[in-house]
Amino acid sequence: MARGYVSPVWMTFKQAIELGGAVRKGETGTMVVFASRFTKAEADGNGGEIEREIPFLKAYTAFNVAQVDGLPGRYYAKAELVRDPTERIEEADRFFANTGAVIRHGGHRAYYAPATDHIQMPPFQTFRDAASYVAVLSHEATHRTSASHRVNRDLRRYGKDRSERAREELIAELESCFLCADLGIVPELEPRPDHASDLDSWLKVLAEDKRAIFSAAAHAQRAVTFLHGLQPSVSEDREVA
Repeated sequence: MARGYVSPVWMTFKQAIELGGAVRKGETGTMVVFASRFTKAEADGNGGEIEREIPFLKAYTAFNVAQVDGLPGRYYAKAELVRDPTERIEEADRFFANTGAVIRHGGHRAYYAPATDHIQMPPFQTFRDAASYVAVLSHEATHRTSASHRVNRDLRRYGKDRSERAREELIAELESCFLCADLGIVPELEPRPDHASDLDSWLKVLAEDKRAIFSAAAHAQRAVTFLHGLQPSVSEDREVA
């Protein structure tokens, strides 16, 4: 959006050629980093094997279709019309209802309570707008995914280690961005008192670990994928309709 592209479709130089297209001369690519992990079997010293997960990063240079000529016509399809904001908020409400999360309202703080497995949100009317409410709820929904029977993100040191707390909060902020984008929500959040301390903690984590942002993004994407997996399929929607 910042560069004026209307399509979310990207491809590598090689992919463009394979599709019969060509990246225009002078165009600059954008780095895309794929973060994941693979399982490797290792000897356990007792004649057996144990499986160990090894994280890895792989970088690519990608180009938006707007930078490529000669592609099949379907790649240049016009962007969908922007839906009515009310319709988008209603879709977000259905999305969170489908997650099965218990969401309570009251007080002035938003948080996830692991002991009771519920999300606490300030009253809806205290937010600047509906989009800001969705953004904060997305953030707290990320913390909820950390449970062992969900994506199993270890938060045992969350309350004891500022670095671990910063990592988890960074994951939640990234997930909120990813999920809001999926739902077509563009929040304009008012600065909160905790933002300054959060940013300071994030900067320290990122300075100490150059891979932290990629790890956080990978965890955030897993949380988003998990939440999407709780939504009814298209076929189920049709049956209900």
